[in-house]
Amino acid sequence: MVISTILYYLTKPLVDLIEHLGPSRTTSIFIVFGLFICLLVWAVSGFIPMIQTQSRSFIEDLPKYVGKVNVEANKVLENEWLVNYKPQLQDLLAETSQKALDYAQTFSKNAIDWAGNFAGAIARITVAIIISPFILFYFLRDSGKMKNGLVDVLPIKWRQPISRVLGDINKQLSGYMQGQVTVAIIVGLMFSIMFSIVGLKYSITFGIIAGFLNMIPYLGSFLAMIPVIIMGLVQGPLMLVKVLIIFTIEQTIEGRFVAPLVLGNKLSIHPITIMFLLLTAGSMFGVWGVFLVIPLYASVKVVVKEIFDWYKAVSGMYEEELVEKEELGNVE
Repeated sequence: MVISTILYYLTKPLVDLIEHLGPSRTTSIFIVFGLFICLLVWAVSGFIPMIQTQSRSFIEDLPKYVGKVNVEANKVLENEWLVNYKPQLQDLLAETSQKALDYAQTFSKNAIDWAGNFAGAIARITVAIIISPFILFYFLRDSGKMKNGLVDVLPIKWRQPISRVLGDINKQLSGYMQGQVTVAIIVGLMFSIMFSIVGLKYSITFGIIAGFLNMIPYLGSFLAMIPVIIMGLVQGPLMLVKVLIIFTIEQTIEGRFVAPLVLGNKLSIHPITIMFLLLTAGSMFGVWGVFLVIPLYASVKVVVKEIFDWYKAVSGMYEEELVEKEELGNVE
């Protein structure tokens, strides 16, 4: 159901566009399904095997990479500017390196063990993929009827506000999901191209991972930096500098141009609120919590706002504010 809902918001604009050009709603849906299947076949035959191979190689070699990073860090300690702090820094480096090595070895072992359970995961995903198109088809074809059917069973005085709330929630979710996926694709392309230009190993895989993680607001970009910085250190100090420059360029382009143009202020949620929501949902519900908490919060916010507006109208405590808004509306 979650997959179908996400796909609904991503494919609905394209279905609406094709229907506007002439074909029936059902025909438009099948055209979009055909395009999606072609895209899926292209991804499965081209990108996914490459990503799987490169990811497995990186995970298996992670302990070795951590060891190389430790060697490079020890070379830095030989600098004459750090000679007075060398004993303390060496102790800190030794402790940090051992923890990182232990973590890398544990992560590599667990990741390979997880690969052993891959068949079970594929089976569950296959079932979801088989079921999701049927749910998605009826969502795309009958979403308007579903909304009207839900509203029509309500008392007459509730129909208009409930219809307005459902419309606002739909607008919030649609704008957020479409915007996030668009930004993620652009970010993934930028990283893949720039990493390839400078010669970073696993450049395409790192770029795609960075694009995917970018759908986690604020935290995603920093998570994507971790494996890239490790690989940059392994390939030498110059590569590390290049990688850091790439991240700076990407963050500047995304923050100043891509995100404002694509997302704008669709959700009007303060960054501190987003950080709090992500950390809380992540600790309580894991990965799914991180991905779903923002649209869920936006939906709840719409409902709370509608309830508060109703309370202001009936309580008699906000008459001056309501009169002022009405006067401003008349002036406009």
